[in-house]
Amino acid sequence: MKRLLVLIISIAILSSCANTNNYDLVGVQPRSVFDDVQTWNTVFIPAGSYNMGPNDQDVPWAMTAESKTVSVPAFWMDQTEITNNQYRQFVYWVRDSIALQILGHGASQDPEQYQKLQNDFEEDLTIPIINWESTIAWDDVENRALFVDSGLFLKEEERFYRRREIDTRKLNFTYYWIDLKQAARKFNFNGEVRRSYDYEMNKYDGKVTNYSKGSNKGQQIQVKNRASYIMKDIVNVYPDTLCWVSDFTYSYNEPMTNMYFWHPTYDNYPVVGVTWRQARAFCFWRTQLYNSFMEESGEQTVQEFRLPTESEWEYAARGGLKESMYPWGGYYATNYKGCYVANFKPMRGNYPADGGFYPLIVGVNDPNDYDLYDMGGNVSEWTSNAFDESAYSFTDDLSPDYTYDALSSDPPALKRKVIRGGSWKDIAYYMQCGVRTYEYQDTAKSYIGFRCVRAYLGHDFNDESDGSNVY
Repeated sequence: MKRLLVLIISIAILSSCANTNNYDLVGVQPRSVFDDVQTWNTVFIPAGSYNMGPNDQDVPWAMTAESKTVSVPAFWMDQTEITNNQYRQFVYWVRDSIALQILGHGASQDPEQYQKLQNDFEEDLTIPIINWESTIAWDDVENRALFVDSGLFLKEEERFYRRREIDTRKLNFTYYWIDLKQAARKFNFNGEVRRSYDYEMNKYDGKVTNYSKGSNKGQQIQVKNRASYIMKDIVNVYPDTLCWVSDFTYSYNEPMTNMYFWHPTYDNYPVVGVTWRQARAFCFWRTQLYNSFMEESGEQTVQEFRLPTESEWEYAARGGLKESMYPWGGYYATNYKGCYVANFKPMRGNYPADGGFYPLIVGVNDPNDYDLYDMGGNVSEWTSNAFDESAYSFTDDLSPDYTYDALSSDPPALKRKVIRGGSWKDIAYYMQCGVRTYEYQDTAKSYIGFRCVRAYLGHDFNDESDGSNVY
């Protein structure tokens, strides 16, 4: 009995030491178990290698791509393009956040009290920026006057038939990120490619010092602290609905301008009229939205939504068919019955021949073998990469990624971003998996949308606990 008692005491002593000093390496305990689970409307794209580049003749002789073997890590990708209603959630969030700030974060409608709260916030980071528990009384007379005075509502001279409407020019979203590529340069950053920029003030926000591009071209500037790598951007989030008119000369598309983004009929159609910068801002907002919810639920906050790289997009579009010309496989834009399998411009401009005149509801046509919809046709899609004709030559074969965060003062050639997939107004050639083209980052088109991706955490695909069961 004494021996049994001594054994129990010894086990208890050893157990109590497990989390402190131990005679063996047990790591930091306890550690929570994390499973990278599937989020809504995303599909798992397994890691793999493929031949990136064209699979057919270069029809326009663009000479912007070559065949190159690359490898891509696993990631999650939106099954469909971001829809009007999904993007509208972003717009409404920005609208409501501005309204709550105008109302004094739900604390007071007294402008003096609101200013005091603003000053207190700058001194005390524990004070929340926005009180989302506060209800916005849009029809309150005092609130309406406050919204008009602050510029959130259109002023009287800009109203049409006396309608009280939000001034979409005020829907600006401010966000931040850390420039890891510049941080990887250790203690210096290059003044020529420094990308911290305050678009609202139209000047550099250098954190270390304010400077012009010319005076520091090619210089190495000393970094004093981590704040030097914290980047900032301010983006107006409302889509350019006038793109339906401006994109086409002598063409009647006014009904799409008036209805496409806001009318319930088009809720599940892909959002268009968004610039590359707006698409990137959406990704940052989605990241914060999801992680804030997970943090309140007591879960780890590890999700980071972003635009896909060019190599990720093409790999996903191929759907595991490494030599496939189109996302659905084969060499033609029709099936064995002669029916068109995507929304594009057939023949010499017979737009409705494929069942669509403008963009279609997302997911109407069949998905590819990765269960992704509309990777060819419907709307072209932004990627995260800058466009360079020789990018395939100098990028790495390990998850290639070429980025350049162009400023408004940069020449147009530096503002080109890669778009993929072809659209409802493009010929079949642009729907090929390996065809790349570009658009400028500050332009919005009626035929360009986007979808998001996020990295998959874990790479041991022999372990069933890490997501390999989603193959």
